[in-house]
Amino acid sequence: MTIEISSQYIFLAGALALFSILASVLSRRLGAPLLLVFLVVGMLAGEDGIGGIEFDNSGLAFLFGNLALATILLDGGLGTRRESFAISLKPAFMLATVGVLVTAGITGAAVYWIIGLPWQESLLIGAIIGSTDAAAVFGLIRNAGLRLKERTGATLEVESGANDPMAIFLTITMVQLIGSQDKELGWGMLLHFVQQMGLGLAIGAGIGYLLTKVLPRLKLASSLYPLLIMTTGLSVFGITNLLGGSGFLAIYIVGVVLGNSVNMPYKKDVHRFHDGMAWLSQIGMFLMLGLLVSPSQLVTVILPAIAIGFALIFVARPIAVLLSLLPFHFPWREQVFISWCGLRGAVPIILAMYPSLSGLEQTNTYFHLVFFVVIMSLVLQGWTIPKVARWLKVELPDKAATPNTYSLSFDDFHNRHILIFNVPADSDLVGCSVESMPSTPYSRPMGVMRGGELMVEFDQALQANDKAAFFSQVAEDIELSRYFTSGQRLQQTSMSQFYGDFVVNSDAKLRDLAYFYFFRMEERYLDCTVKEFFLEKFHRRVVVGDRYRFGEIELTVKEIEKGEITTFGLKIIRPKPSAKG
Repeated sequence: MTIEISSQYIFLAGALALFSILASVLSRRLGAPLLLVFLVVGMLAGEDGIGGIEFDNSGLAFLFGNLALATILLDGGLGTRRESFAISLKPAFMLATVGVLVTAGITGAAVYWIIGLPWQESLLIGAIIGSTDAAAVFGLIRNAGLRLKERTGATLEVESGANDPMAIFLTITMVQLIGSQDKELGWGMLLHFVQQMGLGLAIGAGIGYLLTKVLPRLKLASSLYPLLIMTTGLSVFGITNLLGGSGFLAIYIVGVVLGNSVNMPYKKDVHRFHDGMAWLSQIGMFLMLGLLVSPSQLVTVILPAIAIGFALIFVARPIAVLLSLLPFHFPWREQVFISWCGLRGAVPIILAMYPSLSGLEQTNTYFHLVFFVVIMSLVLQGWTIPKVARWLKVELPDKAATPNTYSLSFDDFHNRHILIFNVPADSDLVGCSVESMPSTPYSRPMGVMRGGELMVEFDQALQANDKAAFFSQVAEDIELSRYFTSGQRLQQTSMSQFYGDFVVNSDAKLRDLAYFYFFRMEERYLDCTVKEFFLEKFHRRVVVGDRYRFGEIELTVKEIEKGEITTFGLKIIRPKPSAKG
């Protein structure tokens, strides 16, 4: 009987996950958030759905939810570039602290006014839904294929990865306040928060740095490196929590430090493994949370939850973003988009279990209220993020698609690789001779394979689906990849529509541009270069995609190398003809 029950559980878990993955194909066509699909599948499989599965183990759900969130944050950290982290650290920190506090306070006031709960319980609900969710933000932005302006995208990702400590701190504080007798807040609470953030940052940075030194010296099978990083990350998560720090912040910082290390072995394999584990964690976590909720009990909280959700999305989050980003002079379009991307996901649902685990009353109402607000956020905000990004002009044209390539590394020489590219049918190299294959400063051609055999006649023409091999000093040669990337012509059209057909050097004088393109501007800027003008207008925080219009001319930052603006795109905007009649 034990074996039979175990097999049933394994079958149900595998079948639900498989169905969720297959349902993602339909969700992509409909534009629906994947996380919402996983939640709905879990609810349909639950006790009130067609599956009839009864699951009410809050303790197990809390444990698994924390493990899943830690895995997702590790993957998010691995994908955060150092440049993005540097650009967004200060604004993201403000959003992760002041922003969460303001959001929780305003939302708590809305709960107090709408439902009439005591102010302590109202603020508890505000604290539970006060933070954005890393799984929701990482998943939705990447699944939608959005390439956001670096200042915007980096701020969103770092904020969602770093605001969990503040939300947890506020939730635990309110739970303790409700359960205590004195009903007073002391300095101990503030010190506890500083301890959480400080330990999380210190332990994460320390272990991450240690791994960057140890990993290249270990002699392990290639498949063990991703596992080593994952197990180390989870160990850091657990020990940091035991020491009184924030495990969520610590594991995220471990990922950031490792992801930006040039010495990490098998970097591509590590990223692929952790992307897969993050997806598995998201699927499992949202399926489990869907099973945990009882849809029949959501009916009683629908109207107050909708009102609270509107207060959160349209009042609390915008005010929090405005106050948090005020010192950083973000353009208004980016502030609106960051406000709209305040997605709620698994974190609020898991935090809603804290009151139940602490023995407070009415916890069932808290849970279902928070659950409905999360669904509302995923539907209203998650479904519309791509459209809002294009409307607010914070989306950049896609970079060149990734070519179909294989990379072989030499174990004893980490800076020596063999790169093998598939020749796409629309490549400019099709029809050229084998001996005319391109070279770059880092890579030189080795040969071409066709039908599994090495070509020995170098005057033969390249054909689609040939395999071109190069000996390289880098694991990824961007310049070389352009020759073997499908859709280059479409990419050039997209870039032209966004940046314009002309390129302007950063040291061009505005006086010359004004004279040539017949536009007027303030006298004091005429002797400035385009770069100097943009640095002043954008408070020295310029990123690719920043734009400024001079009459019928629009200049857009096109390239930044090593922190310096190099080129601008120039677009001529013709006025639309007025309708006659």
